[in-house]
Amino acid sequence: MRNKVLLIGLLAGATLLGAAVADEAKEQAAVAKQLPSAKVSLSQGMTAGESQGQVISAKFEVDEGHFQLSVYTARGSAFQEVIVDYTTGKVAKAGPLDEADDVAAAKKQMAAMDKAKTSLKAATDKAEQENAGYRAVSVTPMLKANHAIAKVTLVKGTQFKAVSESLE
Repeated sequence: MRNKVLLIGLLAGATLLGAAVADEAKEQAAVAKQLPSAKVSLSQGMTAGESQGQVISAKFEVDEGHFQLSVYTARGSAFQEVIVDYTTGKVAKAGPLDEADDVAAAKKQMAAMDKAKTSLKAATDKAEQENAGYRAVSVTPMLKANHAIAKVTLVKGTQFKAVSESLE
């Protein structure tokens, strides 16, 4: 009986993981399709976001069917999402993070940035320079073995890859 329960649990976990991978692939395909319309780079979006606080992550995404450049910022203990117009590089709107999972992610990102000695923009620029022909579509700081790193996701056509850059 215990083996059956374990097997059911493993199958449920595998199903959820498979759905998450399929969702990520769908999201990546949608971003790759829309990215050519973006006249602004991820780094330029972060520069615009700095007007609203310290940049703690940034990404191109399709949210509710709309392509956008989203930058999370922190000012003190307040977190907000800054939407940057991907054609002009100007801040289109900014507002506080109010969903619990977004706030939790922002807190983890801020913990990594507290240990960082370099900016996410610098890490993104370095990743693009080291990967000719690729364009950065997201950057997220994290702690790995108590060291701050940036996970930079890059795309070339429809081919995605993630690289890690030290923030220390």
